[in-house]
Amino acid sequence: MIVSAANVITPHSHLSPGWVQIEGTVVQRVGSGRPPSDSGDIVELGEATIAPGFVDGHVHGGGGAGFDEAGAGDGRGALAAKTAVRTHLEQGTTSLVASLVTDEIGAMCDSVAALATLVEEGILAGIHLEGPWLSREHPGAHAQQHLIEPNSRDLAALLAAGRGQVRMVTLAPELPGGLDTIKALTDAGVVAAIGHTDASYDIAREALDNGATVGTHLFNAMRGLHHREPGPATALLEHPDAVIELIADGTHVHPAALRLAAVAKPHQFMLVTDAMSAACMHDGDYTLGSLDVEVRGGVARLTQGGAIAGSTLTMARAVQYAVAVAGLPLVDVVRAASTTPATALGLEKVGSLLPGYSADLVVLDQSLGVQRVMRRGEWVR
Repeated sequence: MIVSAANVITPHSHLSPGWVQIEGTVVQRVGSGRPPSDSGDIVELGEATIAPGFVDGHVHGGGGAGFDEAGAGDGRGALAAKTAVRTHLEQGTTSLVASLVTDEIGAMCDSVAALATLVEEGILAGIHLEGPWLSREHPGAHAQQHLIEPNSRDLAALLAAGRGQVRMVTLAPELPGGLDTIKALTDAGVVAAIGHTDASYDIAREALDNGATVGTHLFNAMRGLHHREPGPATALLEHPDAVIELIADGTHVHPAALRLAAVAKPHQFMLVTDAMSAACMHDGDYTLGSLDVEVRGGVARLTQGGAIAGSTLTMARAVQYAVAVAGLPLVDVVRAASTTPATALGLEKVGSLLPGYSADLVVLDQSLGVQRVMRRGEWVR
């Protein structure tokens, strides 16, 4: 089939109008103007925008379910994970990397092993470990009693449980053993991310020079920027190879700070939701890992202490916010929601409307709301 619309967004251009030819599960061709008249079935989408399916590299759950439930027996863990995946899929996220919060190592290994099965089945795109090697100064919504210093034994256990499906690990590089762990992750082909950190600028630079390549939710849960101690945010913004995560929900980052980071790295910022189980749900009481969370006005905070506890965001809403409120260019924002995270996490043949790539796409209306979603050549919404 061919899908045709007033706008088609590729990694390098904005086609207006444009079309995408799909054969089976992959993109065959992408073109500008009207589609070829002899091309078979044509789905005309009018004034819509066709974008690549979104890629979320940092998400903890949705639809009332969390990935931290993955280790539960009797199929309950797999059902929870599939619920979260389906929730975000219906909002345009066609590739999702499941994130786990800090827990006891054995429990994390159980969850990692269960999620690895879902990656092998093609339901998830990978696993992200946010902890347990995080700063006690900036724990965010992570249980302090489970925060530990990194060591080779625990790292080996977690990676073994993941059977090659762990894509990224967030850690605080200033911890004893932090820089060695970054090297070990890099050697294992796992992305090392700097986050939940009290690192100085110099330590953050050293971590980046030793192989770290991502900054986890820039500005959040890290030492602040100061003109005499610029901290990890500045190191991440100025390093030529670093990719930065941004949560575009109006709660985590002011739109001016969002613009500052996005303009500094237009090709190296990626939108993430950091969504927890309350995404696409009503206000109420939830949990994130072992911690109680209350959601009021769509904002998730720990019941004890009031720290922000992830978000209730979807990637589609992040795209809307980044364009309509922060005023960022649509092409840059779509790239940040699809191509850049796929590249940063080493996900092959997803995140772009290019020949040979998976036929994953999201159809957006004129206000960038989700109309339709396709994954691997099949409409799922």
